[in-house]
Amino acid sequence: MTTDLRHVDTWLFDLDNTLYPAETGFMRQVEARMTEFVIRVTGLTRDEAYALQKKYLAEHGLTLGGLIANHGVDPADFHAMFHDLSLDALAHDPALVAGLERLPGRRLIFTNADVIHAERVLSHLGLTHLFDEVFHIHSFGFAPKPSAEGFERMIADHGVAPAATAFFEDSERNLKPAAELGMTTVLVGAHAPDSAAPFIHHKTVKLAPFLAGARLKEAA
Repeated sequence: MTTDLRHVDTWLFDLDNTLYPAETGFMRQVEARMTEFVIRVTGLTRDEAYALQKKYLAEHGLTLGGLIANHGVDPADFHAMFHDLSLDALAHDPALVAGLERLPGRRLIFTNADVIHAERVLSHLGLTHLFDEVFHIHSFGFAPKPSAEGFERMIADHGVAPAATAFFEDSERNLKPAAELGMTTVLVGAHAPDSAAPFIHHKTVKLAPFLAGARLKEAA
C-alpha cells in the first residue's frame, strides 16, 4: 500500500541509525568512545563507567547531560572525541539520495549530536546538499530529544508547522513528543515492524524504498 504523505512539506530526519542502517555498527564506535570518556572523568572501571553512562542516558536523555550536571564536563570536550571517528562503515546509498531528492519542501536534520559530527556524516554519505539546516544539540540548549523543550525550540527556530511535518527516527521514544505535537511519525530500522506504539504512524525497515514509494504533494 502506498503511504500518503501529500500533507507534508517539512521533512525532519534524525541522523545516526536513521540516514544509515544501525547494522553498520558505526554507533558502537561512538558508544565505546563515550565509555572511555566516562572512565577518564570518573576513574571508574569499564563496567562501572558503562553502567553510569546508561544511567545518565535514562535520566537526562543524553549521557552528556549527566556528565554536565554531575561532573562539570565541557560539552565541547565531550563532542571533540567523536570528530576523528572513522566513517568507513558508512556507505553512500544512491537510492536514498534519489528518495530524498523527490521530497517537496524543506528537509531538516534534528540530532542529539553536535554540528561537526552531523556535517561529517552527511558529507561522507553524500547528503549535505539535500538538507536546508542541521538542528543539533547546541541549537536546542542541550535539551535533547525526547524532551518537549528541544522540539519547541526546533519548531520556533524554523517555523515548523507540525501538522505538515513528517519526522523519521530510529528511536521509538523520540517519536512520542512529535506525535503529541501533531507530526506524522515514521519509525525506521529493523526493529520497526515489531513496534506496537500507538503514536507511530508508519514503520519501515529501510528508509530509501519508503521514500521512493510515498505519495507526495505535487509541485506548485
